[in-house]
Amino acid sequence: MSRALSLAARQAVTAQETDELFLILLTIDPGTGELPTRLVNDTTDLVSRGETYLAFPFEIELPADDAETLRRVRLRIDNIHRSLVGILRGISAPPRVTLEVVRHAEPDIVEAGPFALQFVSVRYDARVIEVELGAEDILNARFPAGDYSPADYPGLF
Repeated sequence: MSRALSLAARQAVTAQETDELFLILLTIDPGTGELPTRLVNDTTDLVSRGETYLAFPFEIELPADDAETLRRVRLRIDNIHRSLVGILRGISAPPRVTLEVVRHAEPDIVEAGPFALQFVSVRYDARVIEVELGAEDILNARFPAGDYSPADYPGLF
């Protein structure tokens, strides 16, 4: 799959050595009308497209590139600030997660993404929060979504 990168990103990726820093922007939207939580895997906060992303240590583990495994992304967030556990405990529906890759030099240009994912499972302890993310399962979605029953559509029967 080809991906359109900026000239500076292509030069950084293909160079033998580079000072360019690629960052992952993580947006967790609970979908309840509350403001989304925005994080960046860096040591300082970052402003991208007018939104402030809080510096927070996390890691992304991408899925294997084969046809046998289910596509799941693993997210490991250091549990250094207990507010994230409070946010996770207050969630009633799976939140929407967006991943984007930007360059530190030009954070307003998204080099890869946005990748829309959903929470599949969450585990946490005193040290780390592990989240398994997956894309919306449209292949197993029911079609048509509704039923035609005599109670709902008496004119059909």
